[in-house]
Amino acid sequence: MSYFIVPAGPSDARDIARVHVRSWRETYPGLLPAQFLAAMNEDVHARRWRVALMEPGPDDVVLLAEGRDGIVGYCSAGPSRFRLPGEAEIATLYVLRKAQGEGLGRRLVQDAARALAAHDAKSLVISVLEDNLKARAFYEHLGGRAEEPRADRGPGGLVYEVDYRWPDIAALT
Repeated sequence: MSYFIVPAGPSDARDIARVHVRSWRETYPGLLPAQFLAAMNEDVHARRWRVALMEPGPDDVVLLAEGRDGIVGYCSAGPSRFRLPGEAEIATLYVLRKAQGEGLGRRLVQDAARALAAHDAKSLVISVLEDNLKARAFYEHLGGRAEEPRADRGPGGLVYEVDYRWPDIAALT
């Protein structure tokens, strides 16, 4: 199946929320509390996305993977929350299970890296749950350097995340 990577706009908020909730429910059983995953609400996420897409920051990027059946994945990125000079961060990257293995995750990361580099980003970071071994292998395959796990507040309490860094964002572009 052919997929296109396109920029997101406010009218995509509902579809992004659908992919967000479904992908979390596909990805995180056993990693996050079942009660939290069951309580996720597409309406709540759609409102958040609509606001974010109506008032993006000057260096924010939201890309969609879209095919015949609609949106099957997305990526959002912008300045790093770690506030390191020149560092950008991919905050979310999700592809529905039915569309995985098509190279969409790689394409979303690469296209986001290109857009971030155009906004003068020099390096990139992505955080992932320590026990999400499939995602960790994907980031390692893309050349990310894993750092030591760190504790962070997450759904249901304390979680451990691993940051993957690309000191030179050009390695992804």
